[in-house]
Amino acid sequence: MFVFGVVNASPDSLHTGSVVDGASAALERGRALLAAGADGLDVGGQGSTDVAAVVSWDTEWSRLEHVVPALAALGVPVSVDTWRPQVARRALQAGATVLNAADGMQSDDTWHVAAEFDVPIVIPFLSGPNPRQMRRVERDPIDAIGEFFEARLADADRFALRHRCILDPGTGFAPPEWPWDDRYHYQREVYTRLGELRRFELPLYVALPWKRTADRDELFEIVVRFQPEYARVHEPERIRGVERELGITN
Repeated sequence: MFVFGVVNASPDSLHTGSVVDGASAALERGRALLAAGADGLDVGGQGSTDVAAVVSWDTEWSRLEHVVPALAALGVPVSVDTWRPQVARRALQAGATVLNAADGMQSDDTWHVAAEFDVPIVIPFLSGPNPRQMRRVERDPIDAIGEFFEARLADADRFALRHRCILDPGTGFAPPEWPWDDRYHYQREVYTRLGELRRFELPLYVALPWKRTADRDELFEIVVRFQPEYARVHEPERIRGVERELGITN
């Protein structure tokens, strides 16, 4: 499993240990993630949680402008996590090598950027236009996720980019004020049925929980047992530790 370690250039991330302010701090964080078992780095400048202030695209880019080339200089894949095509284009020009498309690739503008740079594209399932405007899924979650991917892959075919797509069930995002118990049951249903998304014959990518509770640890282990091609984590050593416990070798 290829693991992306999280670097947050947005100051209001809930995982304070992942927050960096500038290139030097980003390098320190990046090196620590790689030493802890990450294979690549995922960086974003706009928070997606309810408490994060939504800033303009140029403010978002100002947080990333020096961070992206600094991380790229480490010589590992660097994904940029953004829902704005203006930021995506600049980050890819600055050395990012993967587009983690937080708009779910629901805009032709973002597809044009992906086509211009011909990079891998992480497509997360979204129940809204971006992670800050999500709605609860009130029906079979795998059916809803599958229909979303069918529509996005039809878009990918228009740009001849299906072969570049990586599918993310979107469990790292949540509608506002969704009670954790409901969210837990939703995520458990999705994670135990990840195999059903293999019908698309594309790599899978899962953003794993970082908070430590018994139910979150259960979700974490379900995903690690499944071994999607890609994972996004704040603490790579957790994934590598669970893999060792389960006897999984990479």
